[in-house]
Amino acid sequence: MTLSERIDAFVQLGEIIKNLSNEKFESLAWRVENNNSWFTPDHTKLALNGLELFLERAALETWTDQYNIDSKLMTKEIGVLMAGNIPAVGFHDLLAVLITGHKAAVKLSSADTVLIKWLVNELIHIDERFNDLISFEEMLKAKDAYIATGSNNSARYFNYYFGKYPSIIRKNRTSVAVLKGDETAADFVRLGNDIFQYFGLGCRNVSKLFIPNKQILQSMLDAMEGFHILSSNHKYINNYDYNKSIYLINGEDHLDNGFLILKESQDLVSPISVVYFELYEDLATLQNHFNKLKDNIQCVLSSDAWFENSIPFGQAQCPKLDDYADGVDTIQFLLGLK
Repeated sequence: MTLSERIDAFVQLGEIIKNLSNEKFESLAWRVENNNSWFTPDHTKLALNGLELFLERAALETWTDQYNIDSKLMTKEIGVLMAGNIPAVGFHDLLAVLITGHKAAVKLSSADTVLIKWLVNELIHIDERFNDLISFEEMLKAKDAYIATGSNNSARYFNYYFGKYPSIIRKNRTSVAVLKGDETAADFVRLGNDIFQYFGLGCRNVSKLFIPNKQILQSMLDAMEGFHILSSNHKYINNYDYNKSIYLINGEDHLDNGFLILKESQDLVSPISVVYFELYEDLATLQNHFNKLKDNIQCVLSSDAWFENSIPFGQAQCPKLDDYADGVDTIQFLLGLK
């Protein structure tokens, strides 16, 4: 397949997603949620909307035009070990492997099997040649290269087994937000999306706030009252009740609006339903702090992206095709395989 043919196929996949009927979506969303109850229909819809933007022709062409993707590239078999924290989170790796002309041997996370398989089946229906380029496997042995995403613990396992091969091995990361104290209620609502989308399970979700003073926290909680719908999800509210009870029993200071807990901590990664906060004195010191934590932070967010190298509130879960996880250019890695 030529690059142009591959792009055409993915554009058609985007059109299928865009034109999915309510009946077909509801059937798909039910199967996704039945496999993993964290993946609600709303979150499946959110994930599909993101993929739809990925698969626009202009986006794909702008992305691939940055590289010299040779249609005669020697095909390699790439083992792709996918995460399962949010719906179809591994699709970008699959897209990168296929768009560069390689074969993808995929090991799915048990938490995200339905949506990825649906996308692959639709792609094969569009062009049956993809049937020879994609396989689902339980054991990824002796592939030419690997792309693996998981926790810090699983990364040690991946390094042990795949370290002798060319590989991208991703570890735990999270995202943080910087407040300056003059944020509006609308700013806080946008920040709320960065915190609550996918129940905070994604590496691009904000789990830590850096603030100049504690007075702004109550205004933030008040502005986020509209997200109380989270309370209707039993898995989320069970986490909230558990964390709240622990803090109350231990007498630990925290703020609480009935579904979100704010707690002061120097840790980066907070439990579900909790967001940590930390005070900062000046921006130069804070930037230096972030530089030291660069291997642990996926995104930095601020209102209208005023903080250096940040993205605007509300955009955490809206990455572009070249917003590579961990800052590692997946396409360049795949094109560099010999």
